[in-house]
Amino acid sequence: MKSKEVYLKFAIVLAIVTVAYNLLEGLVAVYFGLTDETLALFGFGLDSFVEVISGVGIWHMVLRIQKNGNDPLDKFEKRSLKITGFSFYLLTTGLVITSSYNLWINAHPETTLWGVVISGLSLGVMWWLVREKRIVGKALNSNAILADANCTRACMQLSAVLLISSIGYELFNIGRIDAIGSLIISGLAFREGKEAFEKANNPNECCDSC
Repeated sequence: MKSKEVYLKFAIVLAIVTVAYNLLEGLVAVYFGLTDETLALFGFGLDSFVEVISGVGIWHMVLRIQKNGNDPLDKFEKRSLKITGFSFYLLTTGLVITSSYNLWINAHPETTLWGVVISGLSLGVMWWLVREKRIVGKALNSNAILADANCTRACMQLSAVLLISSIGYELFNIGRIDAIGSLIISGLAFREGKEAFEKANNPNECCDSC
């Protein structure tokens, strides 16, 4: 049976992987979102950047748990959550405006092939992260780590939306599919922003509804 210290070290590794992957995913998604003119992929990439901010807060949280146990959120974590929530709200506003405009003009992406590739890879990575975070959270009896696992599961929903909209456009070549996909992503981003603010006030309830 693994010791508590081993699980805590692995929790730190998972936090680092979460930050690093979201940063790389955001860069690639934004680049191809702009290049291929697919708003859904671009919005997905911006969402990944916001997740990096959240991930840094989680990383800090795991280090605190390693040192002090499951103490209440400190100022850094609360500030990180509030910045994350505000960023998600800004992303939601931008996506709603641009998606509505693209629906109006019936804009067509060049291709959504990269959306299929990136979202498919993201689903696999996020599924692994959720599974491992749940194992670690249960082993350490940590509500904070289990809540983080549920938040990562919400990221899987974003990946699924991008995958469906990207495949839909490739199959039917209907421009509005991409805009509708980005609208759905904006709705999920709004929910993540709301939950970030809720966690800042009550850490044990954040993401329970994910």
